[in-house]
This record gives sequence, structure tokens and C-alpha cells, in this order.
Amino acid sequence: MSLAKAARSLARPVRGVLPRCSGALTRSYAAAAAARAVLEGELDSIRAAGTWKAERIITSKQGPQISVDGSRGTILNFCANNYLGLSSHPEVVQAGIEALNAYGAGLSSVRFICGTQDLHKNLEQKLAEFHEREDCILYASCFDANAGLFEVLLGPDDAVLSDELNHASIIDGIRLCRAKRLRYKHMDLNDLENKLREAQSSRMRLVVTDGVFSMDGDVAPLQGICSLAEQYGAMVFIDECHATGFLGPRGRGTDELLGVMDRVHIVNSTLGKALGGAAGGYTVGPKPLIDLLRQRSRPYLFSNSLPPPVVGCATRAVELLLASNEIAQSMTAKTMRFRNKMTQAGFTIAGSAHPICPVMLGDARLASLMADDMLKLGIYVIGFSYPVVPKGKARIRVQISAAHTDEDIDRCVDAFIQTGRKHGVIS
Repeated sequence: MSLAKAARSLARPVRGVLPRCSGALTRSYAAAAAARAVLEGELDSIRAAGTWKAERIITSKQGPQISVDGSRGTILNFCANNYLGLSSHPEVVQAGIEALNAYGAGLSSVRFICGTQDLHKNLEQKLAEFHEREDCILYASCFDANAGLFEVLLGPDDAVLSDELNHASIIDGIRLCRAKRLRYKHMDLNDLENKLREAQSSRMRLVVTDGVFSMDGDVAPLQGICSLAEQYGAMVFIDECHATGFLGPRGRGTDELLGVMDRVHIVNSTLGKALGGAAGGYTVGPKPLIDLLRQRSRPYLFSNSLPPPVVGCATRAVELLLASNEIAQSMTAKTMRFRNKMTQAGFTIAGSAHPICPVMLGDARLASLMADDMLKLGIYVIGFSYPVVPKGKARIRVQISAAHTDEDIDRCVDAFIQTGRKHGVIS
């Protein structure tokens, strides 16, 4: 065979394949284009509804006073979960630096392989001591803690009874378990009792509630919940992300506030809010449960260990709270100062005495526009709307910090009054 014929014979299959590849690529591009059109349509609908969530860029450390890209001067921050002002506390920051120097940036491993350092065990011990529980297990976030608990604890013969307004992470965690799921009306003890009666044939029953509901700042009726749980042979679980560190006489949380620490069996909470604000979550409870979570909880088994600087910061935050309740005690007066002044000005503030102070507006677009106008007046707040809150219940959620001064609070109220009058919310 001549060289020319050999070349032609080699080329034939290539020519046969190329059209097929071209057709496959065309279909692939068409599928991607169709998907892009669907996604763009969804995004357009969010913008049209006025529920688009833009991310403002902060150019400083977290605190009551921050710098925001595109804004002049210092901005007062009234929407962080930095309840105790510990995110930039000098002792907390220094503890993170020391942990970074001593233990490195990270473990590059999950806990059970080579990702457990003595500082992880030390923090777990301190958190168990803080909550007065037997043991503690750390997670990358409280979302992970909620995702990892229920499928380990509950099986198909069990029942879980959940408040209808529980946090999304609780809802998603419950979806992963095979237990019978019963949802009771928000903080409705009569409906909870009906559901407990319905679950009497189950092997185990677990009542699940947020200690504080983050969108409204309302506190779960734990005394009544615990009494019903005891009457019907159920355990009680609470998520304390918006309570740990500052509710109760010593800042232990909702269960301490309401005098039921010895009646609540399992507590999940976060390191990412009052306890330094970096990252991380945890479960505290009976030691057999914690031991089983270490063996079977998927977010724990398949996620890297918390980085040493994060653990160092959180440990120092917990130590500060174990040593003194002074910071936690300062919250009540500041919270009531804001709530009372806003109510007197004519605004509707949801919740009770919690530092979460939702300024109820109803309309999503109005909440977004007012938040933008507040920023122009030097106050950083964010509008919350569907799907974060139910439709028709848009609000600006204000959060008071122990680091805010009375002058900060008064300036925030004055800005709300000016903005509220501009948009016809108050007269």
C-alpha cells in the first residue's frame, strides 16, 4: 500500500467520527444554554419580586462599627450575630493567633484519621462544662450538627415532633432520618400534646424546637414543652444558636433562662455567633449519644476538623463566659432601650425581650429600600423577605450587641424614624 493510500485509510474513520462529535457537542451546548435560560428566568423573578439578596462588602473587621465598600465613614452595624461583641475581642483574636502559631492553619484530615488535637478535646470539655452536660462533639457548623444528629438517634420505629417554624437546618436534618415526622403549630402546646398522643406507639419520641426563633426573636415555651415531654415519655432537643452565651443569668441559654436545664436532654449550638463568631457548631448531651455520633454522624466523619485558629478563638470566648456573666448581663437594658424607643416611634417590633428585634414591614421591596436608605444614614441593616421569612412578613431584623453604646442605639432609632417617615411607615 502506498503512503498516500495508507493516509486516506486512516483518515476515513476520523472523518466518520467528527460529525458525531460535532453533533454531541452541539446538543451539549444546547442543554447548557437551556439550563442557563431557566436559571436566568429564576433570577429575573427574584429581582422582580424585590427579594434579591445583594451581598454588601465589608472592608474592616466585624464589630459594632465597620467600614463598607462604597460607603463613606464609619457605619454602625446592627445586623450581626455578634451578640457579645467577641468577634474582634482582643483576647479572642490573640488566642486565635497563638493557636495558629502553635498548631498550624489546619489538619487536612477528618477527626478520626489524624484530625484531633488536644485543643479540640479541650474545647469540647469546656462546652460540656458550660452547658452542664456529660459530653460534647464539635462540627464544622451547627447546620452540620443538625444534619448529623437525627438520622443517628432516630430510626423507623421512632417519632420526631418538630415546631413548624424551626430553622432550615433542623428541617433538613429531620428529612435525613427515617422516623415518623409530626409537625406541631408554632409554640402551640395544645397541638404538641395532640401530636404526642399520636406518637405514643413509637419506640422513642423526640420533641425538637429552636430555643429562640431567629426571625422573630420569640422564645420557645420550654417549661410547658418539658412538662408535656415528661407526661408522654419524650425527650427534648433545643437548638440554641441564638441564645448561647447571653440568655439566662449566666448566659447558658434558653434552658437556663426558663429553669429547665436538667429537663432538656440534647442541645445543639454554634460557635459562629456569640462565641467568637468564626465558625463551628456542636452537640452536647448524654455521653452514649456523643460516642455514637462520633461513630456514625456523617457530617462529623466526612468533614475536616475545625481549624486550630477557630478552636483557639472559641475556647477563649467560652473561658471568658465561664469566668464572668458581666457581658451577658449587659444585654437586657440595651435591648429594651431599642425596643421601647422604636415602639414609641410607631414601629411594630416582633418578639419579646430578645436582642433580635424584627422591625415588621410586610412588603419585601419596602424592606429592601428602607435598608438601603438606612445605609446612606450610616446604619447597616438588611431586609429579610421570602423565602427566609413567610410571604407578606418581610422585615428588617435588627440585632443588638453588648458592644453597642446607648448613643449607637439612639442613632439607629433616629435613622429608622427618618427612613420610616420617608416611606410612609410611620407618621
